[in-house]
Amino acid sequence: MQTTQHVLFERSEMKDRHLVRKKIREHIADKAKLPILIFPEGTCINNTSVMMFKKGSFEVGGTIHPVAIKYDPRFGDAFWNSTKYSMMTYIFNVMTSWAIVCNVWYLPPMVKEEEEDAVHFANRVKAVIAAQGGMSVLPWDGGLKRKKVKESFKEEQQKKYCQIV
Repeated sequence: MQTTQHVLFERSEMKDRHLVRKKIREHIADKAKLPILIFPEGTCINNTSVMMFKKGSFEVGGTIHPVAIKYDPRFGDAFWNSTKYSMMTYIFNVMTSWAIVCNVWYLPPMVKEEEEDAVHFANRVKAVIAAQGGMSVLPWDGGLKRKKVKESFKEEQQKKYCQIV
């Protein structure tokens, strides 16, 4: 990983976040270096939706080159439902699939607009990716796959629903 200039960090460590932001800014400022590949969702889901992006990737500036990836389930399913299948079962299913086929779309570069904050920029990029892949946009992150929904989030959704009604 050191030879390919990975930027490693512990997400829960606030000090690491600041160091990573600094390293990424330095990296993108050096035009001789290759672009950084980031998966801002932080997790994969079932190929129907795009979940909330982590904002850190969109705070550092620079140009974002969005890529939409959508798997074609006709030959084999690349999605691992970790609540349903063990890792060994998943690996067996992938290795015995006819093929893992995916569509990849390289979308036009995007930059943060002057009045835009990192969250709005991330949501704009996410919407472009979802539209290209024919997927829906979800306002929550992948943590909901493994955790209970926060009461504050439930209350917020209930208020929005009440306003509609």
